[in-house]
Amino acid sequence: MSEPKELSPSYEPAEQEAGELPEGWLSVQSLDLEAQGVARRPNGKVVFIDGALPFEYVTANTHRKKNNWEQASLTAIHRESSQRVRPGCPHFGLHAGACGGCKMQHLHVGGQVAVKQRVLEDNLWHLGKVRAEMVLRPIEGPAWGYRYRARLSVRHVIKKGTVLVGFHERKSRYVADMQTCPVLPPHVDAMLMPLRALIASMDARDTCPQIELACGDSVTALVLRHLEPLSADDLTRLRDFATAHQVQWWLQPKGPETVKLMDECGEQLSYALPDFGITMPFKPTDFTQVNPHINRVLVTRALRLLDVQKHERVIDWFCGLGNFTLPLATQGREVLGIEGSEALVARSRENYRLNQGLVAEGGKALAPTDFVARNLFDMTPEMLIADGSADKWLVDPPREGAFALARALADIEQSRIGAEGAAPLPPGAEHWTPPKRIVYVSCNPATLARDAGLLVHLGGYRCTAAGMVNMFPHTAHVESMAVFERA
Repeated sequence: MSEPKELSPSYEPAEQEAGELPEGWLSVQSLDLEAQGVARRPNGKVVFIDGALPFEYVTANTHRKKNNWEQASLTAIHRESSQRVRPGCPHFGLHAGACGGCKMQHLHVGGQVAVKQRVLEDNLWHLGKVRAEMVLRPIEGPAWGYRYRARLSVRHVIKKGTVLVGFHERKSRYVADMQTCPVLPPHVDAMLMPLRALIASMDARDTCPQIELACGDSVTALVLRHLEPLSADDLTRLRDFATAHQVQWWLQPKGPETVKLMDECGEQLSYALPDFGITMPFKPTDFTQVNPHINRVLVTRALRLLDVQKHERVIDWFCGLGNFTLPLATQGREVLGIEGSEALVARSRENYRLNQGLVAEGGKALAPTDFVARNLFDMTPEMLIADGSADKWLVDPPREGAFALARALADIEQSRIGAEGAAPLPPGAEHWTPPKRIVYVSCNPATLARDAGLLVHLGGYRCTAAGMVNMFPHTAHVESMAVFERA
């Protein structure tokens, strides 16, 4: 378990009433990134309290002590926060067996957004020494039924005489006894108990550890991980379930590369980006955003902020399947998508060809677009220059961030201005120009802050705007975006 971290207050606390609190009471001042309330004892020692919210007076039971901090669980609330709400799921809470999939259902969704926005701002300042010139309005969407991708664990529990299908319990390796999950789409939520019955009826009930969910706009795919070959009877059971619940079964006997559609028929899994006339086919194990409602708004806002003109060349770093690349191709003169996986690059090219044909039918072709595979965690100034100048960049890295990319850009700038200790400019740099604007989409505010520090303090950029994206309501996950302008 990682050590908890104290953040700046998520809300500015009101002035505490006169007088000392009763012995044992704690005044909760903020919320940390793991949705734990943060309080201080009279001696200044920090206490992280599961289940507590800012502005509450509580008592708590300490279960872990260190020199500078303690971890505790809520035992009583003496003054309740106005932001506390009744959780929307019966499996959420601090009780034994509670589901660990969500951490913030007890906090009003508006409060969750405020906490995450503050987390973003705190990380930018404390880790990168960067303040955005403008705070973007948060991107929000449905708080329930949004999770179109999920990895559900499966366990046949002989002692209980049942099969469990769901997320893990809080801070446990055991699978929660979930009978409902309101963050899943309603039709998938309604499938949880039938899935348990299906697995319980199978010969392979003890050798199917996982079901991965992937929903497209009109197709729901379920990937069954099975450790042994399935019997003919089990295949029949899966087909009957697919017919009854209108799903596609994909089978995974070994690693992700072995995933295959059980029966080659039916509609292809895909999602649309209607603002750009783009359709994105994908396989159930491909990376796509968990929340399609937010993804549509995210893509539209990112491109509006990037403001690509018809004469401009754009590079989409960490392009994946082309979620941003293909919409960019509706706006710019030329687009380059760069991704670390050869398989994803091949899929991106297929998606480009498909959409080129679809868009061409409407009389408007996509801009010339190429995709290349490259290890983006090993970028150098020489490699950056070899990709050519671009007017704008879109950067959408995984949790590790885009350190090597930001470092290469900063190194070129430091060489250009003749900074002490800077390396000579690489060959070809005299004809290379840095992008005028960068839109950086992040799923980890800490690595965004680190990279922002490089871009602002060494790369010659200003952070003109930043804001959070509530891609995962009720969880502590913080998605965000930031805009950098050439200074």
